[in-house]
Amino acid sequence: MISKLKKLRQHHGFMRYFENISWLMSEKFLRMFIGLFVGIWVARYLGPEQFGLLSYAQSFVFLFIAISTLGLDSIVVRELVKDESKRDVLLGTAFGLKLVGAILILPILAMAVQLTSNDDYTNSLIFITASLTIFQSFNVIDFYYQSKVLSKYVALANAISLAISSIIKIALILGNAPLVAFALITVFDVAVVSVGLIYFYKKNSQLKLFNWRFEWKMAKKLLQYSWPLILSGLVISLYMRIDQVMIKEILDADAVGQYAAAVRLSTAWYFIPLAIATSFFPAIINAKKISEELYFSRLQRLYSLMIFLAIAIALPVTFLSDWVILLLYGSEYSQAGEVLMIHIWAGIFVFLGVAWSKWILNENKQNLVLISHILGAVINVGLNLYFIDKYGVVGAAYSTIISYFLSQIIGFSLYKAKLTYALIFWTKDIFGNKKMDE
Repeated sequence: MISKLKKLRQHHGFMRYFENISWLMSEKFLRMFIGLFVGIWVARYLGPEQFGLLSYAQSFVFLFIAISTLGLDSIVVRELVKDESKRDVLLGTAFGLKLVGAILILPILAMAVQLTSNDDYTNSLIFITASLTIFQSFNVIDFYYQSKVLSKYVALANAISLAISSIIKIALILGNAPLVAFALITVFDVAVVSVGLIYFYKKNSQLKLFNWRFEWKMAKKLLQYSWPLILSGLVISLYMRIDQVMIKEILDADAVGQYAAAVRLSTAWYFIPLAIATSFFPAIINAKKISEELYFSRLQRLYSLMIFLAIAIALPVTFLSDWVILLLYGSEYSQAGEVLMIHIWAGIFVFLGVAWSKWILNENKQNLVLISHILGAVINVGLNLYFIDKYGVVGAAYSTIISYFLSQIIGFSLYKAKLTYALIFWTKDIFGNKKMDE
């Protein structure tokens, strides 16, 4: 084992990806522990009802967030890996498209809130939260660092933002600040990250934003690739956050607070598959250029790793959920324990779905993701209508797991790799078979 570790340390490619994922994981772990600690403090300070309103506003905006991102994230990374000479055009065009998308989200939200029973105060929280999409346009710089496997600078920008916002949130709590101040700080977080990305892009990479160029030809090309991902993103947003919106409409803001408290803990782990898949995505793209065997071998190991990590997280949380909620949130959030015990198992399908999405993207089969997500969202909404009314917030957790599971089944079936085929990948890896047929 020692000799193998020495060989790995001398392997330039391995150390490059290991360093990249180490930066990502370190920043995300820092965010999970510090951000979660401060977030729990905020939840205890606000109480279930006000915390529920804040979570509802964030969830409502999240339903439409795909309009501002335009599904460009992985598309731009892929194109930068393939041809870095088009860097300034790719980044400039992606920035312009995302900025237009961020502006478009505001009138769409204005029409959407008319369909709700919200009061003016709740709607003001929604529009304050929505303004963060303007600053998110600058995360195209993150795409460049992903393509170069240099997420160190993105991690540093996020860590700085986390430190500043955490200090401000604590000050707001100690100063008995109103709910609207906590909505404003979410926008401030994104603005600080944007400033950090711009600084590192100019200072450490010796590159200039003024060299970015918007080209209509490139815009059409990117949108041609990304339109299924835009629709897919809208659908994903729908069945990831529609539960909190429906809880507010069917029950009340207090119930949203109970559910959101559990979901914050359950989804806190979702950075793990994103960090792993983001770091290894360039390696998977390059593997296909070398051989199909290497390409599928890397995908196989990625799938297996995701499943094992998800189960390793879900098992202990299941048995400790009530104790964890009581310890962290207090007796006011007593209903959240049962929600957490159920919702944590949705992570298996999220972890696997992140890895699967990378394969889909590299194969240009985004339309298959769209179909499976649409059907999953329809199932989720239908189940929520029944389960929330009958079982309360626990019903929403059951709806999430069932819809995520069925969405995965549909997705695997659509590209002729049924669930049993995915399990074969997993089984082969367990028993040490290194060769996998296409």
